[in-house]
Amino acid sequence: MDVTLALVLGLTALWSGAGFLADGMPHRASARSLRRRGTLLLTLYGVGLLGTAVLFGLVTTTGAGTLVLALPVVPATVVAAWTVPRLRRLRAGAGALARVPDAPLPPALRAAAAHPLVMLPPQVAGLSMLPAAALAVGSAGIDAGTLLGPAVTGAVLVMVAVAVRHALRHNRLVERATAALPGFAPPRRPGPVGPAAGSPVVPADPVPALAGGAVTSAVRSVRTPPPVSI
Repeated sequence: MDVTLALVLGLTALWSGAGFLADGMPHRASARSLRRRGTLLLTLYGVGLLGTAVLFGLVTTTGAGTLVLALPVVPATVVAAWTVPRLRRLRAGAGALARVPDAPLPPALRAAAAHPLVMLPPQVAGLSMLPAAALAVGSAGIDAGTLLGPAVTGAVLVMVAVAVRHALRHNRLVERATAALPGFAPPRRPGPVGPAAGSPVVPADPVPALAGGAVTSAVRSVRTPPPVSI
């Protein structure tokens, strides 16, 4: 088997597996489990970054299909620049709680584990390997023209769907973490300032609302005592 083809297929499986494991980070039940998953992902990211660098070196040396085969370098760079530092901080935060046996995962740590920069870049790296795998398979004797177009289209559509899903899940977990803070009170909607339209207006003092002489007679009958005969 060609070395480039074997490397491309191996990196496709590695980045896809890492993206699948990263997607389950917010669903960890305990801080210790999150720390173990973070350690495993850091190891996979290191191997994936090394393999992607080797692939880029092979592609630039041979000069065949440089653009498509070098496409995974972009998400791999994002993984090295943003995902790995975030994952290290997340692993350190989980490690502080992992000393307590069966310590539950705090909502804030769960929301941090669901951040799109933690979830999305390894999955994009795995999806970007699909066109490279199609081209590498084509170089092995199979027509790559029938595979490259559907691979690129499918990878782009899946990337968009996955990005939207991660953004919505992260926002939902952030709202839950904010609501779990002590002393947090959700904002209240302001009530109506004046009376509703069409509702009857009730005066503060019902006596002035009586008509004309009825006011005077009613007040006199109440306030004037009857004459006392001796």
